Order: sequence, then C-alpha cells, then structure tokens
Amino acid sequence: MYFPDKMKYPPGYWRVFVLALILSNTTMATAANPGENMPKPTPKAVFIILDGIAADVLESTPTPNLDEISGDKGYTRAYVGGVRGQASESPTISASGYNSLLTGTWSNKNNVWDNEVNDPDYGYWDIFRIAKAHDATLHTALFSTWTENRTRLLGNGLEAAGGDKLDYHFDGFELDTEQFPHDIAYDYLGKIDNHVTDEAARYISVHGPDLSWVYLEHTDDIGHMYGDGPELIAEVVIMDQRVGKIWQAVKSRQRDHDENWMILITTDHGRDAETGMGHGGQTERERTVWFVTNGADLRERYYQMPAMVDVLPSIVTHLGLDMPEKIREQLDGESFID
Repeated sequence: MYFPDKMKYPPGYWRVFVLALILSNTTMATAANPGENMPKPTPKAVFIILDGIAADVLESTPTPNLDEISGDKGYTRAYVGGVRGQASESPTISASGYNSLLTGTWSNKNNVWDNEVNDPDYGYWDIFRIAKAHDATLHTALFSTWTENRTRLLGNGLEAAGGDKLDYHFDGFELDTEQFPHDIAYDYLGKIDNHVTDEAARYISVHGPDLSWVYLEHTDDIGHMYGDGPELIAEVVIMDQRVGKIWQAVKSRQRDHDENWMILITTDHGRDAETGMGHGGQTERERTVWFVTNGADLRERYYQMPAMVDVLPSIVTHLGLDMPEKIREQLDGESFID
C-alpha cells in the first residue's frame, strides 16, 4: 500500500488522506459483502384457523390457494389433544384447540376444557401479550367469526390477561341478528366468514399489522350437520378461496413493502371416524390436524408430527420476540423454525 511522504504536503493533508483511505476501505468491504449491512425486511405474521377440517378431508379436496402457500415443503400433519393418558391430555374441541395455539400450552395448564371458557388461566400468556410485552408499538389485529376468541380466550382488556393487546379487532357479527339473521342451516355463519375474510384482506393489505389472527368457523358447522361428504368438501373449497384473498393481501405487502411475512393456516381438531359429525375424543382422526405455511427455515421437527403448541414458539422465533423466562419455561411446545 502506497503512503505519501507527509513532509511534502501542506498541513492537514495527511489527516484528509487517512480519512479518505478509511472510507475507501469501508466501501470496498461493503461491496465485497453485499447485503451484510443492509437492514433486514420487517418480520410479520398472520395465523388462520379454519374450524373442524380433518387432515384426510383437506388432503382429498382441491385447495389451490393452500397448495400455493405451502409449495413443496410447507404442508404437514400435526396433532392436538396433548399426550394421551397423561396430565396434558386435552379434549379435541374448538376452544381448547385455539388456546393451545394461543398459549403454547395444553388444557391442564391454560384451563380451557370446553367452549364455555369459564375460567381460563391467564398466567399462561397468549401470543399477543408476548408481542406487546416485547414492544408495545407492535401493531396487532384480530378478525373472528366467534367473539369469545377476543373476550374470553384472549381476555382482551382484562388486567389479569395483560390489558389491551389488540390494536384492531373485527368480530361480534354472530351477535348482530339484523345484519346476519340466524337460520337453521347456519348459512349466516358462512356469510360472516365472508365478511370477516374481506376485512382481514383489506386491513392487512392497507395496514400490514405485525401480528394477526383470522378465525373462520363455517366448516365445523357443516361437519356437524352433514359429516363427511360432498357438503363438507364444498365448504372446504370455499374456505380455500377465502384464504386466497388473505394470501393475495400478504403477497401485496411483500411486493410493495420491505416485509417478510409468515402465514400459517391450521385447524383446531379433526372429526370422529364413524360419521365425521362429532369430535372431542382421543381417536387418531380427532387428534390429527395439519399445518400449511410459507415459512422458511423449517426444521426437521416440522415434518415429524408437530403439535399445536409448537405454533406460538415458531411465531415468536419468526418475529424475533423476547419472552420472559418464566413464560418460556411454561411452554409445552418448541419452535419448528430455525
């Protein structure tokens, strides 16, 4: 490396020369390692629960949108219901399935054993509480066909549950009998699912919340009414179309903003093997669910029958959230993302 004889140059030259040399070396180092010092895209996550779709039903139904999201590596079977015969064994019913995802724990910890959700243990933090404790400015949203997801499971606004954790929520429409008059065929719930989906797609596209939950119900109602059969298959096809709207919103955010989105879709339980009308027990079909994700860096664990309780730590990993150690120690699951 050539250095000039500073005695031949006017005062101050040497200082300027050295500064220029430093800047030059920094520029060359950056050029040699492009992207090393570039800011990383902002991580975002949305999880969707499609109620009551057994894995074998999904696998036998044309679902082009879920297929596009999962690609070659993003589909796997998973399980709910805890460990059979042990303390964590949990009923394969809706609210228990939701809360296993939300808290990363089974019913023996979070105390949600049925859809009444009478006395949940908010000492087991939900994913929104974890996100807000990490950074209160993170933008959170809920879009739901069942109001109790917000009021009881999340306990949004309750001091014991961590106070207000949702910056935006879109729910309560099953209580609005003027806009959505109830009918014995439960078609009104399909209409609410459409309403919730449209708003989720719009809001995500416009606002890009950091963490969102979308809950859609009608497949479970069809299953209870008709069991396994063409009616359920037809509703799963419609659910796939609803997911497609949200997926388009996610893709628009990734195209137009510097964001890295993880989308994960699952169900809360399977169905009984006899008719497909019921669930709640510990048969293999009732316990077997599925995950669909576009998530990168999936560990081998993802393909080895992961559990519903693995979703929370995986979202935490993707978003880069810090979690209080006492909450981390309570988890029953672990991340399937590196």
